[in-house]
Amino acid sequence: MGVVIIDGTTVKAFVNDEAHFQKSMDEAFASLDANHDGVLSRSELRRAFESMRLIETDFGVDVATPPEELTKLYDSIFAKFDCDNSGTVDQKEFRDEIRNILLAIAEGLGSNPIQMALEDGDKNLLKQAADLEASKIKTAKLD
Repeated sequence: MGVVIIDGTTVKAFVNDEAHFQKSMDEAFASLDANHDGVLSRSELRRAFESMRLIETDFGVDVATPPEELTKLYDSIFAKFDCDNSGTVDQKEFRDEIRNILLAIAEGLGSNPIQMALEDGDKNLLKQAADLEASKIKTAKLD
């Protein structure tokens, strides 16, 4: 287990590093595209959000949410990602919406640092932002 410290500038720098951000998004998309058809279905995107357990917990404590309420919530999340109302989410829609989410997180954080405890091998996007910042700092020290 490790700990990283990030703030809004860390997250913005990750999003604004177009090559790194696109590579991360392509990898995340590919890992979610279970049937490898090049788009995310409603169930593939729901599984991704369910695995994060963002909705079913409240500060680490399990919360009992009625299944029909969860379905409504996941449907609204899917609708936000499916900008063209095609019934699937393509890579561009996915990347654009994740960018919006991360920029909203960055705005909320501002210059206030937070600590995140992460499991070894965690590929969390916020950890990737911290890793990118750390690599830039290391490179700057070597120069």
